[in-house]
Amino acid sequence: MDARRCLRYQAFDLPTKGTPMSGHGTPIPMIAHRSSGLSGTADVPGDKSISHRALILGAMAVGETVVSGLLEGQDVLDTAKAMQAFGAEVTRDEDGTWRIHGVGVGGFGEPDQVIDCGNSGTGVRLIMGAMATCPITATFTGDASLNKRPMARVTDPLALFGTQAVGRSAGRLPMTIVGAAEPLPVRYTVPVPSAQVKSAVLLAGLNAPGQTIVIEQEATRDHTERMLEGFGATITTEVTDEGRVITLQGQPELRPQTIDVPRDPSSAAFPVCAALITEGSDILVPNIGLNPTRAGLFTTLREMGADLTYENERQEGGEPVADLRARFSPNLKGIEVPHERAASMIDEYPVLSAVAAYAEGQTVMRGVKELRVKESDRIEAMATGLRANGIEVEEGEDWWIVHGKGFGNVAGGATCASHLDHRIAMSFLVLGLASNAPVRVDDGGPIATSFPIFEGLMADLGADIRREG
Repeated sequence: MDARRCLRYQAFDLPTKGTPMSGHGTPIPMIAHRSSGLSGTADVPGDKSISHRALILGAMAVGETVVSGLLEGQDVLDTAKAMQAFGAEVTRDEDGTWRIHGVGVGGFGEPDQVIDCGNSGTGVRLIMGAMATCPITATFTGDASLNKRPMARVTDPLALFGTQAVGRSAGRLPMTIVGAAEPLPVRYTVPVPSAQVKSAVLLAGLNAPGQTIVIEQEATRDHTERMLEGFGATITTEVTDEGRVITLQGQPELRPQTIDVPRDPSSAAFPVCAALITEGSDILVPNIGLNPTRAGLFTTLREMGADLTYENERQEGGEPVADLRARFSPNLKGIEVPHERAASMIDEYPVLSAVAAYAEGQTVMRGVKELRVKESDRIEAMATGLRANGIEVEEGEDWWIVHGKGFGNVAGGATCASHLDHRIAMSFLVLGLASNAPVRVDDGGPIATSFPIFEGLMADLGADIRREG
């Protein structure tokens, strides 16, 4: 394989409809105007969580892993670049197929440069786990948002393997990780529900002898466990009095795979929620992954009275998949979201809060402390923006309540800060599609990190979302 093909993805232009966004450059102010009659098919990108994991496990397998449907947002591209820095060959064919020639478990080489993970907390934490039990040293950094986010939740359990981490105060990036030369197997109970922490420990456990055991008291997304099994690792999950006990046998030889990435339910959330609150709408979102550890938002919306149906339900690559049809739902009711559902929809609470503004009564969300340490403090960011647009919000450390005003009664008219957070930006743009006055966001650029075709896709459905300036 020649070097030009091996490096091709570095020069790859993100697929967009219209001018591409950038999460790292000049701010892109955007405005959403009241719209009606959203219609058509929303082909959202591939699942981001599965895309990250496909690249990382492909790099840890022996041979060529072939991936179609990979999300080509900046977060995932940064992970692809990182895998190449650790020694894997990562290429993209003209038809969008990605190929990863792995180096095997424990085969990562020491990177020559600092690993820049951009805006991706998932990327940096999973990559730290994957290299933590290799006898190498790597330094990680990210953008302004990522460098504010806590890494101790991952580096603390990785230290149990013998890994060392040196970073800024409060465990922040930039951070140097010194991999364990003689890693020890670990038994670790995850203190708060976090698929990132669980996955980082499991990835580190691949190159440790014996059994690595992770215990989670509340179930989180299980893409890592499913994919590890698919790549040939010996991994079991048992529900006990302690919680979900996940046992991984260390030092396997992972087999390369052919992976067709399902569409991302977290991305699907935005056109789905937009259709539910926009008068006269009827849209289809095909091929959405409905893994039960990810589909909490759709269950919640249906409990609120949303006209949201599953069509053509099926299994693809071990993951449940369906086509979602979402229709305008003017009679939504506020509900209390079950605490135990939080882990299955943690990234969707911002856009749920936008929908809750159009429901009658209170929507209560509890057990969501993790939102405080995402790309931004998402509770504070959404509460501030919703209040500015005429919605009453109560909040606490791990809960918040949106007092809905019903369809047609959301004032709008405010400019909301995105805080370099793609989900905050998109959630306020969705809010503005049904408000009485337009809703602005100060910077839509970060949307490119996870949903680079958002702007064009929403325009094709009939949403009036524009750039300003």
